[in-house]
Amino acid sequence: MRIHAIQTGRVRIKQAQIEGRGHGLLRQLQPILSADWAEWTPVYAFAIEHPEGVIVVDTGAGAHLKSLPRWHPYFQLSVRFEIEPEQEIGPQLQGLGIGAHDVKIVVLTHFHIDHDGGLAHFPWSRVLADRNEIACTAGIAGAIKGYLPKRWPTWFDPEPIVWQPDSYGPFTRSAPIAKAGDVVAVPTPGHTPNHLSVIVRDGDELIFLAGDASYLESTMQRDVVDGVSPDEAQARATLANIRKLYAQIRTVYLPAHDPQTAQRLRERRGVTTSGSRGPDSQTCNAASWPPSATSVAPVM
Repeated sequence: MRIHAIQTGRVRIKQAQIEGRGHGLLRQLQPILSADWAEWTPVYAFAIEHPEGVIVVDTGAGAHLKSLPRWHPYFQLSVRFEIEPEQEIGPQLQGLGIGAHDVKIVVLTHFHIDHDGGLAHFPWSRVLADRNEIACTAGIAGAIKGYLPKRWPTWFDPEPIVWQPDSYGPFTRSAPIAKAGDVVAVPTPGHTPNHLSVIVRDGDELIFLAGDASYLESTMQRDVVDGVSPDEAQARATLANIRKLYAQIRTVYLPAHDPQTAQRLRERRGVTTSGSRGPDSQTCNAASWPPSATSVAPVM
């Protein structure tokens, strides 16, 4: 399989959002209150050229994000986008020879605006997301949390992912995306309560499309929770599961905003335990891990 990391412009956020400062409400307010801006970072979406059809994971940013709601303090004080229409995911896929009708499935890790900003390019695709993540976008409460469903295409009607009680390494649930079982979603709550990631099994290694499970590979390794995760304990549990996974099998870890993501994918550079907190205490059952593609029942 060919996997493409597609940079859809750049985003600039506060350093306190990338690496949370403090705990509780204080940590969550720092991305707004802090004056310490981080450097511009990429906004990646991913395209998997799979035998069953192209699978897109997240749709990246859209040029409309250069104009954000004035009433929302986060959008006015804590985030900036640089993106032109030709940098959106649709034109870039066309440059790779991938047309809109070639994309069979779009998986959204979560509904933040830099992950659903390119939805308009996929009117003929099935769009999958976590059921509870979809529900969180509704109403005033959703708008306060930073979801902007009014900017979605009028045709948009995402399908809830059907989670199965089948573990995938340290993850207790999973949902195969491809019928072959080699592209699987796993729950990675933290950044949002219903965040998910997508794992591609390619030979003897895993490609972990992390969304915003962490902003950087290094913060995941150092067990650093970001500044916006509503539940710090939940986010730490997800980071621990990721470390357990790569302690068991070679894993290329690709967050959506890590400046090294594209190069790491090109080089298939796996995560090492050097300099990290290690695999934590639990290990996977050797009798069932790593799973073969055929051992995972599809949910299609």
